[in-house]
Amino acid sequence: MKKTFFALIMLVSLIQAQNIYATFNVVASKNAQLAFVAGGIVKYVHADIGSVVKKGAVLASLDNDDIKAMLASAKTTLKFAKRSLNRQQKIKKLIDEGKFDKVLSSYEKAKNALAYQQALYNKTYLKAPFDGVIYAKDIEVGDAVSGMMLKTVFKIQSQHERKLILEFDQKYNKAVQVGDTFIYKLDGETTEHKGTITKVYPYADFNNRKIRAEVQAQDIIVGLFGDGSIITKE
Repeated sequence: MKKTFFALIMLVSLIQAQNIYATFNVVASKNAQLAFVAGGIVKYVHADIGSVVKKGAVLASLDNDDIKAMLASAKTTLKFAKRSLNRQQKIKKLIDEGKFDKVLSSYEKAKNALAYQQALYNKTYLKAPFDGVIYAKDIEVGDAVSGMMLKTVFKIQSQHERKLILEFDQKYNKAVQVGDTFIYKLDGETTEHKGTITKVYPYADFNNRKIRAEVQAQDIIVGLFGDGSIITKE
């Protein structure tokens, strides 16, 4: 009786669990194409292909002496506007309200002008949006760039973090869930790897009617591919 019961349990488990074949491509977890949104002449280039950079690191900068001078002027204007406002605040009850409003308006305009010049200055620096490695570069000192015609000058990707983009038959769209196990091999290799599905796309590809899912991985070369089996829970 017990043998029959356990055999039934095993049979139910086999019926519920499925090994679903899937292929995959390796992509970086983070990937960005960087371009200057300001125009000017490239003055410095601080990164090259293969450079490992931290978030916020300056990759390249434009000649910005003119903007720097305007920024300094805006700071000076704000400094004196603030002094004038402070003086008027001390005698606010003794002066005409319209006169005070005019001083206050001048101060606010000076503050906005400084913020604008600071924004223009910041745009002359191209910075890394996240920790990563530069894998493409198309910029040299002396190049002219235009903010009106954006051109990718650096490509950056996460240094270690990868994603396996899985594709499997759409008939299994209700079977595969986040948390399912994926056993896989890279093309040309015999070593098996194990991962966990972290995302299932809620649509089928229009070209091949496949469903996609993601598995997190580490230190695999971007662009490789392979296949494996998704072990479903049900």
